[in-house]
Amino acid sequence: MTSTCRPLFPAARCFRRRRRQHPASLLPSLQTRLSSTALPNARLNKPIDYSTHPLLHQATSSLHASSPSIPKSSPTTRQNLFQSINSALTHALRSDERVLLFGEDVAFGGVFRCSMNLATEFGSERVFNTPLSEQGIVGFAIGAAAQGMKPIAEIQFADYVYPAFDQLVNEAAKWRYREGGTGGHCGGLVVRMPCGAVGHGALYHSQSPESLFSHIPGLRIVMPRSPSQAKGLLLSSIACNDPVIFMEPKMLYRASVEQVPTEAYTIPLSTAETLKPGSDLTIISYGHPLYTAYSALQAAEKDFGVSIELIDLRTIYPWDREAVLQSVRKTGRALVVHESMVNAGVGAEVAAVVQEGAFLSLEAPVQRVAGWSTHVGLVYERFNIPDVVRVYDAIRRTIEY
Repeated sequence: MTSTCRPLFPAARCFRRRRRQHPASLLPSLQTRLSSTALPNARLNKPIDYSTHPLLHQATSSLHASSPSIPKSSPTTRQNLFQSINSALTHALRSDERVLLFGEDVAFGGVFRCSMNLATEFGSERVFNTPLSEQGIVGFAIGAAAQGMKPIAEIQFADYVYPAFDQLVNEAAKWRYREGGTGGHCGGLVVRMPCGAVGHGALYHSQSPESLFSHIPGLRIVMPRSPSQAKGLLLSSIACNDPVIFMEPKMLYRASVEQVPTEAYTIPLSTAETLKPGSDLTIISYGHPLYTAYSALQAAEKDFGVSIELIDLRTIYPWDREAVLQSVRKTGRALVVHESMVNAGVGAEVAAVVQEGAFLSLEAPVQRVAGWSTHVGLVYERFNIPDVVRVYDAIRRTIEY
């Protein structure tokens, strides 16, 4: 009996047959660019060259010139972000016996090598692994801090902090308030966590949940932009009398390299830094998007003939409102750039404060460029976070308003 079934994909079968007959004519259509990669001749969305980037101190002279809190007498070495964090942790453990470091795989050096060799030097009583329980890690850290220790707890990825959300919000943040006049607190507690996208993290290795914690009084939220900033801000966080969530952009762990002092130093918390002065527009950002914003403002200044100021918040909560308001009153325009979702994000809070405190100085509505309000798809991750084109377009809209 003859079968009457037809092929399910006759066109595909025909294509394969034609490809065998005429491979040269059909191959160009197969060698297409993946949608998740940048155009080779892109003008704006080019790969960031961290080796020469102005936001990173390639020379010791620029480090001292831009950072008055960093000791000028200290020798420096070139370090990436995870090495500078390791340096800060080493100093903290050496200088204060109350400091403890723990988390999942911390004794082995950690996923990103931030705690490398620390267990060997300081022993398993001070640097140790924990069970896979974020709630347990943070709960133990709170108890240790309440007893006068200085625990540094690591959450392996910020995406996994949610089981510990209750401990951070209902225990750590409220501890001092609940103790009243007893003087009890859990200051000295630092919870470190890698955050942000790297291009292939997808749902559970790409999140930036800083805005969730920025709603909570009693917590400090810090995110550094570079190795030298990370060391100073982490040491300040460890010395702080408030519990601190220290968020480390994992895209920068190895990419960002600059001169970092070998000695210990601190950078004040809740103090923003003006990275580039300007007169026509203020861009407010923090963490990895600062590099995107810098590329966009360079192109915009060249194309539109404007002068743009760039501010790094550094501390997301409580943030330096006065520094931002002074800048916006001067420039008359504001743009906030961050990687986390735009809805109810840090940019919304900054925009509201600018509207309240600098309304009469504004020449245009405050703009926000942030992650889209959706979950991160694996292939489309780079389209979910701000890129240079989106920031550039926002600058143009604001200038031309």
